[in-house]
Amino acid sequence: MTAEVPVSIGARIPERRFGPITAQMLVRYSGVSGDLNPMHYDQEFARAAGYPGVFSQGMHHAALLATVVSDLYGAERVRRFLAQFKDQVWLGDELLCRGEITAARPAAGGTLVSIALTVTTGPDRVVLEGEADVLVAGEASGALTEDG
Repeated sequence: MTAEVPVSIGARIPERRFGPITAQMLVRYSGVSGDLNPMHYDQEFARAAGYPGVFSQGMHHAALLATVVSDLYGAERVRRFLAQFKDQVWLGDELLCRGEITAARPAAGGTLVSIALTVTTGPDRVVLEGEADVLVAGEASGALTEDG
């Protein structure tokens, strides 16, 4: 977790970029996740199925977005993480992960912060929307230090 984390409503979390997406990334994610659908690593198979080529597993870019939240706040503080896939991620795409605080309310042990999350590629193509709830120490009055 960084020294300061945003907690006030309307605050944006630091943006983070991933990519460009490569075939090697897809093969590695296939191996670690157990998602061995050839649509994600076999160009001929993907084309035969009507796609222009292989594409990223939805959970791959969801995992990248979850990494942004857990790196910022600490994985142990994440209480809820939701993701909804909106569009395909293709080889060569660069992903931009963003988040904005939408709510902050008192909770046992601190403040529960809700974050609206998006992953985009290109100028404005949304490929994933999500939400996260994170428990932070202290009160929601601005940026808190990791000590609360």
